[in-house]
Amino acid sequence: MLIQINADHLLQAHQDTAPELEAQLQHALARFATQVTRVEVYFQDTNAEKSGPADKRCTLEARVRGFEPIAVSHEAATISTAFGGARDKLLRALDRRLGRLRHPKVHDHNEQGLNP
Repeated sequence: MLIQINADHLLQAHQDTAPELEAQLQHALARFATQVTRVEVYFQDTNAEKSGPADKRCTLEARVRGFEPIAVSHEAATISTAFGGARDKLLRALDRRLGRLRHPKVHDHNEQGLNP
């Protein structure tokens, strides 16, 4: 799984955290490693040079083999909190989409006393 991290010019100072964020994402998405081909991480400062209570946004876009991309975002006061929130949302979205494929509802007519 390829992980690509992008940040606007205001957040370039946080590039030293990129390897740690990549490792966290690899670990969190390990169970989806065969289905997810690429994850793009986007960081943005929504208030430019001003500060605010939730002015950091992290958007995660996962490319899933055979499906449309899944994108989620989370806004928070810090980059790490925004990343954590977006990561958790992405895990839930992947569980919803790919979980249905792993556990299809199988109706066994014989268990219900019906012949097929």
